Amino acid sequence: MSEPASPRDESEIVDTEPQRREPVFNLPPIVVAIIGACVFIHLAREYVLSPDQDFALLVRAAFIPIQYSGQYHLDIWAFTSPLTYAFLHGGFAHLFINMVWLAAFGSPLANRLGVLRFSLFFAVTSLAAVALHYILHSMDQAPLVGASGAISGMMGAAARFSFQIDRSQGKPAFAGAPLPIRDVFRSRTAMTFLGVWMVINLVTGMVGFTPGVDNQIAWEAHIGGFLAGFLGIRFFDRRNEFA
Repeated sequence: MSEPASPRDESEIVDTEPQRREPVFNLPPIVVAIIGACVFIHLAREYVLSPDQDFALLVRAAFIPIQYSGQYHLDIWAFTSPLTYAFLHGGFAHLFINMVWLAAFGSPLANRLGVLRFSLFFAVTSLAAVALHYILHSMDQAPLVGASGAISGMMGAAARFSFQIDRSQGKPAFAGAPLPIRDVFRSRTAMTFLGVWMVINLVTGMVGFTPGVDNQIAWEAHIGGFLAGFLGIRFFDRRNEFA
């Protein structure tokens, strides 16, 4: 008669490998860097610079359409402001809203694209935002500030992935290949988001403000950035190299 099997040692059935826990704030370094730059600049404007110094910074770093009308001499700042405007914000509420959206949509996109391609994406969508704003308001004297154009581009890219997130590598990233545009319009998730996003932009554009934000909303810049991200994400997606 065989001896009864001895009970298995508890150490044999307990998984001794520690469980991977995703940090609460698992933001890619490039997203942290952009948020840090925006916050630092805004705090400096609020608490360090004098009103005259802040005005001088705004004139040089914000995008002011009328300065390209031919009435003014174009200095070096005229060529840098179509990018630097994205790091300035109209108030703490404006800054907070943009940084929350940047963390939400920028993180999975940065994990997908990598540092260099994400940085180029941020730059190109920022330029696309000011380009459409300039086309429609070429004689406007009001400075354009904020990262909303680039963030709208990230939202456009997210729609091409139908907001599908892959967390298998421990870092959330948009999953799969970018959908063909016709498939985006067949996705209920993507179309619901796009509908809500368009309504919000139209309403804020007609009303002229967002609660807690003092400056007028440049919804045209949002559209420009969104279209650049939506139509151009395939040019930045590194996974296309292996398709």
